[in-house]
Amino acid sequence: MLFDYDFRNYNFRLLLYMAALSLIGILAISSASGADSSRMIKQIGGVVLAFVICIAVSMLDYHRYEQFAAAIYVVCSLMLGAVLIMGISTKGATRWLKIGPIQIQPSEFVKIGLILVIAIYLSRNIDTLNQPRTLARTAGIAGIPLAMVFLQPNLSTTIVISVMILCMIFAAGLSYRWIGGTLLVGLPAFGILLWAALQDMVPFLKQYQAQRIMARFFNTSGDYTDLNRQQNNSIMAIGSGRLTGKGLFNEALGSVKNGNFLSEEQTDFIFAIIGEEMGFAGCVVIISLYLLLVFECLFIASRARDLEGKLICTGVASLLAFQSFANIAVATGIFPNTGLPLPFISSGISSLLSTFVGMGIVLNIGMQRASAA
Repeated sequence: MLFDYDFRNYNFRLLLYMAALSLIGILAISSASGADSSRMIKQIGGVVLAFVICIAVSMLDYHRYEQFAAAIYVVCSLMLGAVLIMGISTKGATRWLKIGPIQIQPSEFVKIGLILVIAIYLSRNIDTLNQPRTLARTAGIAGIPLAMVFLQPNLSTTIVISVMILCMIFAAGLSYRWIGGTLLVGLPAFGILLWAALQDMVPFLKQYQAQRIMARFFNTSGDYTDLNRQQNNSIMAIGSGRLTGKGLFNEALGSVKNGNFLSEEQTDFIFAIIGEEMGFAGCVVIISLYLLLVFECLFIASRARDLEGKLICTGVASLLAFQSFANIAVATGIFPNTGLPLPFISSGISSLLSTFVGMGIVLNIGMQRASAA
């Protein structure tokens, strides 16, 4: 049969949560853009297309990707290489690729591609996971695309992908000896690296990136006040929404969208718009929806038929969890300022499509779950 699945296992809750977040995103983007009809139509079209692709992907057996693992990896690397050679630059970063009338951000699709490639590699080498050779090869596989993303420069996406891969390795059964040893060496090394970067002594870490970290966590001297301005405005906006918010499409001059207190309020700081206009209640609803999505992904991982399915679900869950947390953490002043979209909600078709593709793969894994003992 073409679709030899048990559709009783199809997780419609995932579709419901994604639809709810996407609807909130459309409303928030429309309000942030001053009810710009063209932007709203673009986002609606992106959501519809993403849902169609998600359902189509959910019908494709995830085991088929194993045949094309090498091709997926090569395509991901070529796209990132093309960005560095002939990509479109905006605000000092080269992250976009123009293909005819379409502009895409390849790093968003690389996230899903690497989830598949790493899951397949780890499942094939699970018996030697804790051997240095296997871990070194895993680092090598991830290292090439990570280096190209970093060179765009796109430190925030590099960190997200790294966390995602580390979560997958941990779920595969990484020894706690490796974890303890890495922390023991890594934490002091990071401190030294940060200090050197502030002195502009690190060729691969920009001075402004180190200053952003200092601005968020060590700003008591006031030396980095200007770097915190965006986040301080975001925090004030969220706080001003109080319990129920000022309401969508409000015309208050003191709001972040009408007062031009933020840049990128439709992408990086969309949560500030939500906090101001939907209040604490709206923020809780959104965070709860993300928690439910991550829980469903991990639940499907626990019932997956094989290790490959488990690791793919873990990768998607960790991607959603960390990226949504990081975006909200930036808007609320917990993390330094970075340029990460809020999954399903921020404006940007590349992020939307790649996230829905990942969820489509998770849905397929859920339909092929292991039989109860």
